[in-house]
Amino acid sequence: MTTSAGPRLSVQGLTLSFGGVRALDGMDLEVSPAEIRGVIGPNGAGKTTLLNVVCGIHRPDAGHITLDGEPLVGLRLSQIAARGLGRTFQASQLFRNMTVLENVMTGLHSHLRTGVFGAAFNLGRMRDEEAEAAAKARESLGFVGMQTFADRLGTELSFGQQRLVEIARALVSQPKVLLLDEPAVGLSVVRVAEVDALLRRIRDERGITILLVEHVIRLVMEISDRVTVLNYGRKIAEGRPAEVAENPEVIEAYLGRSLERHPDARRP
Repeated sequence: MTTSAGPRLSVQGLTLSFGGVRALDGMDLEVSPAEIRGVIGPNGAGKTTLLNVVCGIHRPDAGHITLDGEPLVGLRLSQIAARGLGRTFQASQLFRNMTVLENVMTGLHSHLRTGVFGAAFNLGRMRDEEAEAAAKARESLGFVGMQTFADRLGTELSFGQQRLVEIARALVSQPKVLLLDEPAVGLSVVRVAEVDALLRRIRDERGITILLVEHVIRLVMEISDRVTVLNYGRKIAEGRPAEVAENPEVIEAYLGRSLERHPDARRP
């Protein structure tokens, strides 16, 4: 955990447009160390775009992003990952021809000391790094409860199991900040409860800051320390879950539906 008095992740004035459509409009966000911050909003509000900009997939038109005070804008994805940022995606990103263990090991690619040319001249060091990466990957799988599936292909797993493997892959590099894009969407109520418990352990046992984009509103409201609400690329509300749930602008953004009655999860 950080000893810094400032925010772990800071976003200031983030703006991004696609073909004249403003996906992010002057977005500001500060997330504290070991905080779970939920990000919600209607479809098209800019939630995934926010994660994509923070992790370096898109470069903003304007604005600043810092991790423990160090700027991220302009860095390559691998450089941002090496600074301490992990990420999962909405759709499964597992490699079809790799085992679960090998998939998790790919999460360490930006942290390996032996590059392609170094490996050519130092096979012993390469083998040592591979063994170390495999050990770290097994530990990460154990943390999410998937160690018994290490030697199976990712395509042999259920949707919910694949989500856990993707979280394990994001955790294997020991990130400071974990960006999660809808880890519970499409899961049964039982599986959502398992995700809830896992995210709490990630925060409490590892001190990792979590930025969670999720449509399963009950999960967000139960687990988040604070919630940020986006609509049309703008932040329209922010605060503790109970405060956000009573915000008239938030209720209007959700077409007048009570947040507590928003669909929780799709059953298998």
